[in-house]
Amino acid sequence: MTAALHAFPSAEWVAAYETAINASEDYRSASTDWTHGSVALVLPAQPAIGVPEDVGIWLDLDRGVCRGAKLVAREDAQRAPFVLTAEYRYWKQIIKKELGPIAGIMQRKVALQGSLPIVVRFIKSAEALVDAATRVPTRFLDEGT
Repeated sequence: MTAALHAFPSAEWVAAYETAINASEDYRSASTDWTHGSVALVLPAQPAIGVPEDVGIWLDLDRGVCRGAKLVAREDAQRAPFVLTAEYRYWKQIIKKELGPIAGIMQRKVALQGSLPIVVRFIKSAEALVDAATRVPTRFLDEGT
């Protein structure tokens, strides 16, 4: 029996992502010094694939633990100390490990609001967050069912 696929983005996907982050020893060890606050991921609306409005994913990260993850409105996401904004296709590439998060920032496929030097200092944390995302059984909305 295969695991149920969670639509990205959805509350179910976000809950599974939180579980995957907290199950990641790589994330925990790379992020023990992370005290810089929450991180928000923002996906602009893409009605053609079923994302009718902008979506934010709020990750309450602290010292190697995800204390909570939830879907939020873009306005709420913009209040996080670190906000990463990208089109759906780029988030999909990141989750599939076809695009690294730092490379995405440098190539201007991902917009960063927050301190780039801090993000670069925690590159292993960013990579571990991507690894955790790859562990979530994901159904991408632009791929059908």
